[in-house]
Amino acid sequence: MRRFQQWGRKKYSPLKTWVKGLVILTAVMLVLFIGIGLLTGAKSTYRLYSETIQNVTKELEGESFIYLFEMENKAYRSAHPQGDNLPTFSTLAFQLLTSLTPNDPRSLLGREIPGLSSYNSRIIIAGRGTDYTTLPIESDPPLDVDERGETGEVKEEAPDKPDTPVVGEDRVYIYATHSEESFYPHLPDESTAYDGKVNITLVGARLGESLEDKGIGVKVEDTNIADILREKGWKHYQSYDAARPVVEEAIAQNDSLDYYFDLHRDSIDREHTTTTIGGEDYARFAFVVGAEHAGYEENLAFASEMHKRLEEAYPGISRGVITKKGSGVDGVYNQDLNENAMLIEFGGVYNNLDELYRSADVFAEVFADYMLEDQKVSGE
Repeated sequence: MRRFQQWGRKKYSPLKTWVKGLVILTAVMLVLFIGIGLLTGAKSTYRLYSETIQNVTKELEGESFIYLFEMENKAYRSAHPQGDNLPTFSTLAFQLLTSLTPNDPRSLLGREIPGLSSYNSRIIIAGRGTDYTTLPIESDPPLDVDERGETGEVKEEAPDKPDTPVVGEDRVYIYATHSEESFYPHLPDESTAYDGKVNITLVGARLGESLEDKGIGVKVEDTNIADILREKGWKHYQSYDAARPVVEEAIAQNDSLDYYFDLHRDSIDREHTTTTIGGEDYARFAFVVGAEHAGYEENLAFASEMHKRLEEAYPGISRGVITKKGSGVDGVYNQDLNENAMLIEFGGVYNNLDELYRSADVFAEVFADYMLEDQKVSGE
């Protein structure tokens, strides 16, 4: 009887294993078919595109990809950072699901502590006094904005117009994504750093005049991006989405445009946004490049060249060039629309229009020389 029972268990065990395997296989096939159905039958809004994959994989540390390359080419072993170890599957999964890096607490604190999100910035060229404690800072989202500001006595007049003829076609496009960013010296109080009248668009208008005086055709955008936000009920962080159609329309209507300047003003202390040259105060520049699009290196090269030229002509006037990417920042800034698109921080919230206008004239002077050389190289 015991032998018979043992024989019965042996005959039953393979059948049980086979049934269990069949159930697992059926479940896997069912999940597979459901997944394929969702991917192919879902609306286009929810399908996977390269941008979706990019948004997922950007949460991984760059070193993690070296191990993937090493599977195909052993030469990548020499590219490992010193003392770096192969990340575990659990570590990679944790990064993907939470957007947090286990060995970098800034990935968590950067979302909670104001200002610490600057860890998403990388200094490419450091100007005088520029480090990770003096990077450009955005103001808090504006409250209800009205026209409170007064320009007062702005002593700086527009430069005298020389006999240089203005180029017929517009070559430069100037706009302001944060169009109501204002300046405390022209506001009645510091309750908000935004104003519907005295704001960064005045600096854009001055820069346009200065460039035209140099013989360069300019289109200065008069659309108030903040109005678009209010009309759509969007938040302040969606400003670049609101500005994009405006810039795209300008591109479509003006095929002669070659350069695109998005003007902003910083929120950091005056000591970091101001320099004295020849006994007069000037607002300093900072160039911000979004590093989350394929062609950002070209934007970076353009910004770096302008930084170099400005520093050669007016030492100390540029704070440098930084790139931004990652969670908590836009990371593109619509610079993917053109290789010559730049985001320029023009001074800061504590600068006055005198200082800002001087800097606008300086930028026009240096850029005009650059553009002349660029035209000669391209044969125009």
